[in-house]
Amino acid sequence: MQKKLYFIANPCSGTGRIKTQLYPIVQVFADGGYDVTVHFTSDRGDATVQTAALDDSYDTIVCCGGDGTLNEVITGLMQNKNTYRLGYIPAGTLNEWSGGLKISRNMKKAAEDILQNNLVPLDIGKFGDHYFSYTASFGAFTEASYSAPQNVKNMLGKVAYFFEGIKTLNNIRPIPLTVCCDGKEVSGEFIFGTVSNSLSVGGVVHYNEALVELGDGLFEVLLIRYPKSLAELNNAVTAILSKNFTHEGIEFMQAKNIVFKNAGEVDWTLDGEHITPQDTIEVTNLHSAVNFLIPLNGKKTAVKG
Repeated sequence: MQKKLYFIANPCSGTGRIKTQLYPIVQVFADGGYDVTVHFTSDRGDATVQTAALDDSYDTIVCCGGDGTLNEVITGLMQNKNTYRLGYIPAGTLNEWSGGLKISRNMKKAAEDILQNNLVPLDIGKFGDHYFSYTASFGAFTEASYSAPQNVKNMLGKVAYFFEGIKTLNNIRPIPLTVCCDGKEVSGEFIFGTVSNSLSVGGVVHYNEALVELGDGLFEVLLIRYPKSLAELNNAVTAILSKNFTHEGIEFMQAKNIVFKNAGEVDWTLDGEHITPQDTIEVTNLHSAVNFLIPLNGKKTAVKG
């Protein structure tokens, strides 16, 4: 029996390149022995609905779009009782998570790499009733990921994110929080926080490859305390850019379960998408929740516990 592949794409992601690349991509999969069904998303949330409704006749799902589209597909996978292999063809503006996995930005090449059948288990984050593939963030800079209009992102790329991020610096405010990471509690006023399963976050935070394993059952948690002066802020930012996460004013931990208390005034982004504030937030690592197809030279994962 011929294998069935469900190809779901966001025609608006990035510069809309998928509209001209669809035939070569489908041909790659057809030559690889797949019967391909194509679905273009029509609105926000459509990718989740379509993925959640798939039956068990499909072997593989391939998502083409930006971080938000991938987030929707993964959310649909978490709602679907069947098990699929998931491939990803980046088509968005940043796509930093896929960059860490060495997934090609050349769409046809990314499709060809999916056929290498290099399957690795990846952790997924559960954030209250939501899910994320690589980051849940709040505070300074994070607003930029959803406040920049799509047409600005298309024209300026990463510059749009940094431009919007700089604008928010004028309004940096202390965020009082209590954060519990696998039983270890830290409290105080913070300006930025992220729970991630990625080599980089927001184009600013970059981790060493030896530190991050995408399938180890652990998240990386980074918090920046509210600085008493601009000099302290500059020192903290400099430390992060140099990958020094032990600097004063920076809290770094690795954990499976994270609880944020008194978070009712905090705006979050999950994989770049805005989430409504909640007073108490529990973030849980769903260990090896997705079987992900990555290039043979991609970031490897380790399984612990």
